[in-house]
Amino acid sequence: MTRLDAGSYFGADPALRPAGKGTYVELDAVDMVEFVDGLEFRPVVGERMMLNFVHCAPNTEAPRHAHAEQQVILAIDGEVEFDLDGDGRTMRRGTAVHVPPGVPHGARTLASTCFEVDVFAPPRRVLLEAMRARAGQPAPGD
Repeated sequence: MTRLDAGSYFGADPALRPAGKGTYVELDAVDMVEFVDGLEFRPVVGERMMLNFVHCAPNTEAPRHAHAEQQVILAIDGEVEFDLDGDGRTMRRGTAVHVPPGVPHGARTLASTCFEVDVFAPPRRVLLEAMRARAGQPAPGD
C-alpha cells in the first residue's frame, strides 16, 4: 500500500463556499417509492447526486431498462441477479457495478432478498418526479 499525503485529500480550498446546509437523514423516515411490487426505493437527494436505498423482496424483477443518469450499485446484503447489457452476474455483499448512461440493465432476486445502495449522478429524473407526485408538488415547469 502506498500512503499518500493526507492534506491532498482532506485539504480545503479557501475560495470554496458552502452550496447549502447539510442534512442528517434517518432511513426509516424517508418516504418509500415503489414502481414494482417488492422493489422499495428510499431516495436521499442532493443537488447533483442521489443515494437510493433499495430493498428487493424475493422473486422480484427490475425490468431491463436504460436511463440518462450514471449509476453505481453496491450490494449490502442478500443477493441479486444483475444483467449489465447481457453480462449477467450474481451480486452479493460487497459487489458493485457501474452503469454508464444509456447502458441497458436489469435485475431480479430469486429466493432471497437483497438490500443495495444505488448512487445516481445526476439524480434519477423519474424517481424525482415520483417523489414530487407523492408529495403533491407540481413538476418543474408546471
